[in-house]
Amino acid sequence: MLSNENKGGQANSIFVNSVIGFANVLAVIAAFLGTPPLHRVSVGFIRNYTTDQYGEWLAEPVSLVWFCLIAAAVFFISRATLSTALVMGGLMLASRFAF
Repeated sequence: MLSNENKGGQANSIFVNSVIGFANVLAVIAAFLGTPPLHRVSVGFIRNYTTDQYGEWLAEPVSLVWFCLIAAAVFFISRATLSTALVMGGLMLASRFAF
């Protein structure tokens, strides 16, 4: 009986790993497509703020850090959203066909 429970756990693990992998791939695509437009609309404000508060010499490094922060934010928000949506979609399909 223990082996049957283990096989169910392995199937669940495969499903969860697949969902995580698929969500990661889609999040990378979202970050690749979403980071440049978001960076373009916000980098002007960041550069002006940095120049006014800290000087011109720091504007370029802060712009690079800002790009990395935007990319990370888009990736992690996309991954969280997509993981949740995929799990809920899987649960919906499982409950629909289980009864």
